[in-house]
Amino acid sequence: MATRRRSTQRKEGHAAGTSAGRPADRPSPLSPAEVEEFFRRLAEVDPLPTTELEYRDPFTLLVAVVLSAQATDKGVNRVTRELFRHARTPQDFVRLGEEGIARYIRSLGLWRAKARNLYRLSQILIERHGGQVPRTREELEALPGVGRKTANVVLNTVYGEPTIAVDTHVFRVANRTGLAPGRTPREVEEKLLRVVPEAYRRGAHHWLIRLGRYTCRARRPACWRCPVADLCRYPDKTPPPSAGSGRNGDTAG
Repeated sequence: MATRRRSTQRKEGHAAGTSAGRPADRPSPLSPAEVEEFFRRLAEVDPLPTTELEYRDPFTLLVAVVLSAQATDKGVNRVTRELFRHARTPQDFVRLGEEGIARYIRSLGLWRAKARNLYRLSQILIERHGGQVPRTREELEALPGVGRKTANVVLNTVYGEPTIAVDTHVFRVANRTGLAPGRTPREVEEKLLRVVPEAYRRGAHHWLIRLGRYTCRARRPACWRCPVADLCRYPDKTPPPSAGSGRNGDTAG
């Protein structure tokens, strides 16, 4: 259990480092009125936020989120489009076996560990949960390869709970903007749960992920087209790219 937990922590915690968000140089936090306006604007741009991972049901979402550790959503979707043609249930994954699962996911980082976790995870779902994805954090986090971030995504996306998963994008945006500065993903998560208005809590991590992925990027944030730039505490806001520079700022970070 200790080995599995350390592995899960490395997998889920690695992405949320400190280089892009600079939590050591924390800006002043946003006021409650600014936080309200922050999310009002994000909701106006994207009224129905959801994950960019492709899935069919709670189990396939769980699989996709486990695969997404140290991988892009686009890369995971390429893999699961083929994988889910052959296996969509825990029973299917057990029949495929660890090596069978591995054949479909070799293009992803940590594919050996992910194949092992998905095989064992599927066995446990059959043995202990009737083949269903559990609805509690404790039961989810007891599954191989599932940590707090993965549990939060599943609880939020398929079960409608107002959890906030903190990945590298959310960690960076929360620190850079002054929304919820923190030194660790858990600290950022707890602050977000305190400051995000209840009406926006369920969609919060989806909005923040998209903001971080497409606008508030790590290397060169596209501040000139950010809907919350005037609320953001980041001091080094980037100007629009000059004509002919060849940098249109449309590449996801």
